[in-house]
Amino acid sequence: MSLHADAIRALAGWDAPSPSQAALAQAYLGFLAARPDATARSCSPGHLTASAMVFSHDLAHVGLVLHGIVGAWLAPGGHLEPADATLADAARREVREELGLEVDLDPSPVTLDCHPITCRGYTEPTRHYDVRFVGRARPGAELVVSDESHDVRWWPVDGLPADVFDEVRELVQSGLVRLTLER
Repeated sequence: MSLHADAIRALAGWDAPSPSQAALAQAYLGFLAARPDATARSCSPGHLTASAMVFSHDLAHVGLVLHGIVGAWLAPGGHLEPADATLADAARREVREELGLEVDLDPSPVTLDCHPITCRGYTEPTRHYDVRFVGRARPGAELVVSDESHDVRWWPVDGLPADVFDEVRELVQSGLVRLTLER
């Protein structure tokens, strides 16, 4: 199965947590239907990306990356690569690259977020159609700063940086709900 087909499968079968997220999933599916290259970074109108909120094993902290270009604390994530078999695989790879962790992710997206951004190599803004996952680190997991990250840190879920984007706070809350239900 291609990454494009996996994206359609994952979003068409997704049990969205709210009507607005269900509507966003339909918009993603429309974009995928219109653009066979929607999973490729070269798709200049926009492209799918994958990210993951990683919680400590006890669900008390989240691992965030200080993004070098944006200059803000974000969940690890980024562009899909041709070697990624699924959206969840792409998110898992991004966690490995940006936090230095191997993590098991819930295979179903937790939320979606579409945002404008100017990618490297572009002069005009494009859109990231981000598919966001959630996972829990193994007990005692330690974060590692890599070439992909300026800094990484475990932040208490109730003590996130004051200037963190609302979308990060929403992902933390959605992730907590998902992981608490799995217990």
